Amino acid sequence: MNIFGRYLLRNIFIGFAAAAGLLIPLFTTFNLINELDDVSPAGYHWTQAVLVVLMTLPRTLIDLGPFIALLGGIVGLGIMSKNLELTAIRTVGYSIFRIAMVMLCAGVLLTAALGALDEWGASGLQQRALQLKNTAMAKDPDNTSTSNMLWARRDNQFVTVKTLDAQHQPVGVEIFTYNPDLSLDTYIFAKSATIQGDGSWLLRGVNQKKWANRKETVSTMATMTWRSIFTNMSLEELTMPGDSFSIRQLNRYIHYLENTGQPNNEFRIALWQKLGRPLLTLAMILLAIPFTFSAPRAPGMGSRLAVGVIVGLLTYISYQIVVNLGLLLSLNVPLTTLLPPAIILAIALALVYRFDKQH
Repeated sequence: MNIFGRYLLRNIFIGFAAAAGLLIPLFTTFNLINELDDVSPAGYHWTQAVLVVLMTLPRTLIDLGPFIALLGGIVGLGIMSKNLELTAIRTVGYSIFRIAMVMLCAGVLLTAALGALDEWGASGLQQRALQLKNTAMAKDPDNTSTSNMLWARRDNQFVTVKTLDAQHQPVGVEIFTYNPDLSLDTYIFAKSATIQGDGSWLLRGVNQKKWANRKETVSTMATMTWRSIFTNMSLEELTMPGDSFSIRQLNRYIHYLENTGQPNNEFRIALWQKLGRPLLTLAMILLAIPFTFSAPRAPGMGSRLAVGVIVGLLTYISYQIVVNLGLLLSLNVPLTTLLPPAIILAIALALVYRFDKQH
């Protein structure tokens, strides 16, 4: 890459920094407002909410990657166009196509950096933030949430856990065992449990019901040992949403779900979305070319940025609609997650080719 390419690359990354500096504070404020809705005097404090928002900043940056690519490209090229630097670069033989290839290199570097941040930084921080929030909310006696945070199944046995305590031990364990005819054979409720070194659980405060010959037998025990069906992953990981996992964790979780006969489409989509996001980011950065060369003598970038924000939002919303429809209708996961970004990338390349021929 010659001096013109390096100069162009530097200005594009300046545009990325400007776009990130604009978007991250805005979306961080929105995240903080959402967290403050869960704050309570006896549980989740506002200082913890601020800490959770700060710990999820890398995840916010990754999610905003396509927006940063589009707006950063518009800003970087727009400044050069306004200062007539793009005109000077083109007079020495730099075509629009070559400019697009430099932008594509910038996009590859951006996606590689965001991918590394996702795998080795953002996922772990987001999970620790969620664990901090869940632990704080579990301490609130006024927390009336009735939804169980963890379910699992193996063969004819179903298990649900209400929550985890500060030591990440199960609280509120229910175990359902069914007969082949789907009638309930055994029901066990335990107030709490301790995970043993061999993987078994020591249940405490146990109430057990059994049904045989249409008769119900009820027994109460102080403790009871149960062979856990939760394997391969820690309970803290199993309670996390799919978008907080790294690629390694997603692969391990999908394998766990397959072994226990549970649906895994949600997590397969989360895995393939990590591959679709780089394609979407590359497509968005190439879409900055039409915004720049459609009106090269425009005095300001306000209107271009406004249109860029609209295009980015519409693209993001459309992509999420397609992904959720794929999950709802159980469509092919790679096709659902990769086809929309691939189509947008093809459209962006076609527009670059068209502007290169016209100019």
